[in-house]
Amino acid sequence: GHFGGDLVVEVNGNWTPQEKALHEARLKAKAKRRLRKSSSRNSTSESFSESGDVPGGDPHSPKGKVNTNDRKSRAGKGRGLPKKGGAGGKGVWGAAGMVYEDEEPDARDPNYDESSQGDTVYATVVPEVDEKELEKMVNPIVQEYFEHGDTKEVEMLLKELNLGPHKYEFSSLAVSLSLEGKASHRELTSRLLSDLSGKLMSQSDMARAFDKMLKELPDLILDTPEAPQMLGQFIARAIADHVLPMSFLDCYKGKVDCEYARVALDRAAVLLTMKREMVRLDNVWGVGGGLRPVKHLVKEMNLLLKEYLVSGDVSEAERCLRDLEVPHFHHELVYEAVVMVLESKGDTASHMMIKLLQSFWKTGLITVDQMNRGFQRVYDELPEISLDVPHAHSIMETFVDLCYQESVITKQLRDACPSSKSFFRLPKSLSAYVSVFPSCQLQTLTDKTGY
Repeated sequence: GHFGGDLVVEVNGNWTPQEKALHEARLKAKAKRRLRKSSSRNSTSESFSESGDVPGGDPHSPKGKVNTNDRKSRAGKGRGLPKKGGAGGKGVWGAAGMVYEDEEPDARDPNYDESSQGDTVYATVVPEVDEKELEKMVNPIVQEYFEHGDTKEVEMLLKELNLGPHKYEFSSLAVSLSLEGKASHRELTSRLLSDLSGKLMSQSDMARAFDKMLKELPDLILDTPEAPQMLGQFIARAIADHVLPMSFLDCYKGKVDCEYARVALDRAAVLLTMKREMVRLDNVWGVGGGLRPVKHLVKEMNLLLKEYLVSGDVSEAERCLRDLEVPHFHHELVYEAVVMVLESKGDTASHMMIKLLQSFWKTGLITVDQMNRGFQRVYDELPEISLDVPHAHSIMETFVDLCYQESVITKQLRDACPSSKSFFRLPKSLSAYVSVFPSCQLQTLTDKTGY
């Protein structure tokens, strides 16, 4: 009969040509599967045709069409990775990490030059850093140094850069960044300049950097009002560390028009002219807060006061005290200031210290508790102080009264002064006993005299 109009199905069981082709395709597929199972992964047997088409196969069969862009093996081998691990192919470099042997120059090469042949020397050429890029490259190096504090690391990084004629600017950029930071950053910067000096930077490079900064002070004070004083400290420390030549300050005498530069140079001069036993410039920045031993803080406050007596700069003394970051220890400054007055000659120190304490009192830098504690410590030690300073009690009386008149101390603190009770009311004939009797016998003496 007819099937679909033109296909004849034989009743006697014979297949139509379509069914016969389908049967043959199934047999070939079965044979292919059998071959696939028996072959090993390392087999070098030829794969079936790349297209995957089987002669006489059904185009509608699921395996009849194969995506020709599929990179998987047609033979069912491997793990579906690209050939040669992706390293082969035309016009490519090859596998990562592959080492090629040196090729001998070819005499037939048109570029071959017999006279220039010899041992080839390869040198790494680092391009010179442009002045505009310098700040971008230096900034992260300095900021990281503030974290790790390793000067050798900075030295190594700078050697890798070709700073060229602009290398001196590294120093000025580092100082500028530290001015915006903490006292500890300035200490680290001074150490860095010292360690780089003589290795990467000469004294003339450093002098050029500081000269540049002195000229930039009008811009620097916009962000850092204390920049002139700080730069002066940097200069003094650099001269003390032999980073700058000793004659650095002399070059500027009578040649400075900028008021800020004059402040910086004057500050450096004050620090350098003070006696060496008074000041150690390696501690000019110090380390902030409670990281510092008490002895060191005492030394810093002593230095601060002695420097103030030389310069008379109240605002600078205030800045130095704030930088120490120890408000709980300000009573030490009060104590040191009063003792300096007792040990001084003339009235200059007395008037200057009253002016300083008055300023600190008004700005709230020294609290009533710290002021009381500082004076009380002096009161307690007056008998011992009077052994070295015979007139300590009379000086103390005058100073305490002046402090009270200037509203530096309270009436209670003035009245608490032992000298005003025990000594200054004694008759002049008994003043000789002042330095003889220890504090424990003062009350007995007072009882016997009736004063």
